Amino acid sequence: MIGLETLAGLVQAHGASVLAPLAVIEGPIVTVIAAHMAALGHIELWVVVVVVVLADLVGDAGLYALGRGGPGLLHGRWRERIIGANAQRLETLTAHFSERGGRTLVMGKLTHSAGALVLLAAGAARMPFLPFLWFNFLGTLPKSLFFAGVGYTLGQAYSRIDDWLFVVSTGFLVLIAVAVLSLWLRRKGFRT
Repeated sequence: MIGLETLAGLVQAHGASVLAPLAVIEGPIVTVIAAHMAALGHIELWVVVVVVVLADLVGDAGLYALGRGGPGLLHGRWRERIIGANAQRLETLTAHFSERGGRTLVMGKLTHSAGALVLLAAGAARMPFLPFLWFNFLGTLPKSLFFAGVGYTLGQAYSRIDDWLFVVSTGFLVLIAVAVLSLWLRRKGFRT
C-alpha cells in the first residue's frame, strides 16, 4: 500500500491524472485526500467527485467481470471445492440477483466491507451489466460525496480518518460475518 503522505503528494503534484488510478485501487481514503487537496486549491472539487465516481465504477466493473468469468477458469471440481460454486448455489445466487440485485448492490456499496464480495457475486450470478452499473452508481455517488465532504472539511486529519475507516469497515465485516453465521446456524437447525 502507498503511504498516505505519498498519496497526498501525488494528488497535489499530478491532479486528476494520478487520482483516477489511485481511486480505483485505494478508494475512500484517496477521495478524502483529494478533496483535502481541493480545499487547499490544488484541484477542483467537482473534478475530484467526477473522477472518483468514475474510478469506483471502473473498479466495480473489474470485480464484476472477475466474478462473471473467473469461476469458469476453474475446473468444475475445483470450482466447487475452492469457492463452493456448485450448480444449485449459482442458481440460488442468480435468483437472488434477479429479484433483489439492486438492493444488494447498494447495501454492499454502502457497507464498504462486503462490497467486493457482492460485486463478485453479481458477476457470478450474471446480473445484466447495465442494471449492475446503474445500481452501483446509485450506491457510489452518495458514498463518494460523503467522503469528498469529509475530506474537504476535515481532510487535514486524513491519517486519523484512515484509521477510523479501518475500524468501521472491520466492524461492519464482523457484523456481516455474525449475521451470515447466525443465518447458517438457523438453517442447520441450531437455535441461538
